[in-house]
Amino acid sequence: MKQLHAPLAWVEGRWQRDVLLTVENGHWTAIVPGQLAPPDAELLAGPLIPSLVNAHSHAFQRAFVGLAERREAGQDDFWSWRDRMYALALRISPQQLRAVAAQLYAELLRGGYTQVCEFHYLHHPAQGEAFDDDLDMAWALASAAEEAGIGLTLMPVVYTRSGFGAQGLRPDQHRFAADADWAWRACQRIQAAGLPRVTAGVALHSLRGASPADIARLRQLVGSDDLPIHIHVAEQTAEVADCLAATGRRPIQWLAEEGLLDARWQLVHATHATAAEIEAVAASGAGIVICPGTEANLGDGLADLPRWLHHGVPLTVGSDSQVTRGWVEELRWLEYGQRLVLRQRNVAADPGTQPSSAARLFDAAVAGGGRAAGLGLWGLVPGARADALVLNREADGLRGLPDEALLDAVVFGSNGSPWQSVWVAGRARPWRAPQRVGEAFDAAMRELWGTG
Repeated sequence: MKQLHAPLAWVEGRWQRDVLLTVENGHWTAIVPGQLAPPDAELLAGPLIPSLVNAHSHAFQRAFVGLAERREAGQDDFWSWRDRMYALALRISPQQLRAVAAQLYAELLRGGYTQVCEFHYLHHPAQGEAFDDDLDMAWALASAAEEAGIGLTLMPVVYTRSGFGAQGLRPDQHRFAADADWAWRACQRIQAAGLPRVTAGVALHSLRGASPADIARLRQLVGSDDLPIHIHVAEQTAEVADCLAATGRRPIQWLAEEGLLDARWQLVHATHATAAEIEAVAASGAGIVICPGTEANLGDGLADLPRWLHHGVPLTVGSDSQVTRGWVEELRWLEYGQRLVLRQRNVAADPGTQPSSAARLFDAAVAGGGRAAGLGLWGLVPGARADALVLNREADGLRGLPDEALLDAVVFGSNGSPWQSVWVAGRARPWRAPQRVGEAFDAAMRELWGTG
């Protein structure tokens, strides 16, 4: 057991002074404001805030960042980007994936995330040969997370078809093949491994990538187990149109009307949702994961943030394709996207309950992130893992500000990583990638792309 003392901490949705935090077995056991520091307490050098969960990640795509930002001819959109991304997905090895993921996870720590939900669908060897272990790619991710010091929720993905009405996957998708039974066995094996700070959930790639029979089977296997179930949904207008043509219903409408959704479900992107669909999700208790950086990069569109917030739907963020790797930028663009389209300011704020846009989005992401990762409690609350960020009041954008403006400035005025330290399970973690991690990443990039 040890005690930490923060001069200022974000507790219960507001700044509170002289907060004494007790840590035991890597979890908060007590958080008490208005306390003098005991002689043996560790004094934190700046204000303390919760870290966030990165609720949606494809780690391998870190090796593709910056390599799809040109248009040589024709139109470029999500689908053309996806075809180019497959060139990476089809050849990355477990060793290369480990190197890429270790670099990414170190960067995510620097970006203020201390847990990452890995939406994992690179299951099989690139050339069709068998791995020694079916989960070699998953274990590579777990090993990378351990080296970086970040928590990991691994979610094996069900992926059985290339589109609505298709009988299977395309040749360039054969690595992804996994039915509900395979994904469930993988989830159980990951849980049984007992790796530190590693847990598991399950995922369905999308309604176009998993059939109704796949979804029904996975639901049967999961039963009443309390674990996260994630799915890409309504990210692209073409996906919505295809779903309508195939089923007569929109994707979120289909999930809701089939009675599938409950508090375990996380709808990733949910960009193109109608008012009726948002109300149905709210009634179900399901949450959403918005990835503003990736959604902007891929030209997906903007979610109806005001309506999601109005209906109290649990909401958090993810890095997805890894073009952004810090939650400050994700929250900033979650708000800025709305400002641009609505030509208003402080769209996320609620003058009646929380007039700060930053605070409302941050508190939503803290609460929604724990649920998305299957961790239950999250943040500066007793019982949660003792993860947090210590702010640097001399960082660009923060110095000289009154206390009450600090969180606003973190989101809308800082350069993105205004922390002095990042804490995971009650320990301050190095949040710059060790030299060996960077060197392994460089070597993997040379092998994958012939660089350097």
